[in-house]
Amino acid sequence: MRRMVMASLRPLGAVAFSEAGSGLEAIERLALGAVELIILDLNMPDMHGVEVLEFVRGHHAYRELPVVVLTTRGDEASRAEALAAGATRYLTKPFAPQNLHECVRELLDAA
Repeated sequence: MRRMVMASLRPLGAVAFSEAGSGLEAIERLALGAVELIILDLNMPDMHGVEVLEFVRGHHAYRELPVVVLTTRGDEASRAEALAAGATRYLTKPFAPQNLHECVRELLDAA
């Protein structure tokens, strides 16, 4: 699924992307800096996506960082939990690559 997400973002051009295989790896990569947007699944090894989101929102340097949740969880409770934790957008899988592309472009342009 990560490959499909990365492929759908290639048309953004000169934007650099990095991927993480787990919640802990995502936090480690965030600490390296130069992150302008996070695309986050709720179902990840090591940590639930909401835990990663709470970590991000709990640190002053990342409070305004756009976070797109992209997950298979289409239920209203999961959506409400992620948005309450600070998700900027909530998209469900399967997704239309164009929708993800437009969402990311809009958030990067607004930053």
